Amino acid sequence: MSSYVYMKLLESTPERYDRGMRILSGNTIDGLWEELAKRIAGPGIRVLDIGCGTGGVTLACARRGARVTGLDKDAGMLAVARAKAQAEGLTATWVEAGVMELEDEVAPSSFDAVVSSLAMSELLPEERAYALRQAREALVPGGRLLLADEAAPITPLGRLGWRLRRAPRAALTWILTGQRTHPMDGLAEEVRAAGFVDVEEERAPAGDFILVSARRGRDT
Repeated sequence: MSSYVYMKLLESTPERYDRGMRILSGNTIDGLWEELAKRIAGPGIRVLDIGCGTGGVTLACARRGARVTGLDKDAGMLAVARAKAQAEGLTATWVEAGVMELEDEVAPSSFDAVVSSLAMSELLPEERAYALRQAREALVPGGRLLLADEAAPITPLGRLGWRLRRAPRAALTWILTGQRTHPMDGLAEEVRAAGFVDVEEERAPAGDFILVSARRGRDT
């Protein structure tokens, strides 16, 4: 094994994930996590965080009194999330499972809100469609969905500047975490196709992120 590959393996650890995401986002990722929590979390609100990683959004919701469940397939990420929760004295449920196991791991109509940050863009289209359908099933009627993912600016000039800003950050993030991200297009349409209503799309207050919010319609 070359020294470069060995170094990569050492550096690509869950403990470095948060640092890498802060670099990639230009230090706006913590603000994004707080913005998501502010919109959906509150005392007693049952929140499911799909693809929770090291628990950034999950713990932000827990700080607001929500009853949170973080789901992720990476045991190392969950170990970091558990340690962070313990250090803050926060309570959360952690589920080691991938999105394709949602049907087995999450009971229907068991959450008031489902959130996912920078996870949908890492899925194949068919995986994303399944995850969104299962997210809808997990919600109570009228329950809320809130998604956040990286998005490129709309204008050609804006996209050029974004690429120039992003390239060195993305390279350093890969070195630190072994993680790649890419901008997400058409997410709102996919949410509508999964059966959600009141679908809205907006830019996050800070950073190159798009927010998609929706509700599960009330069954008739």
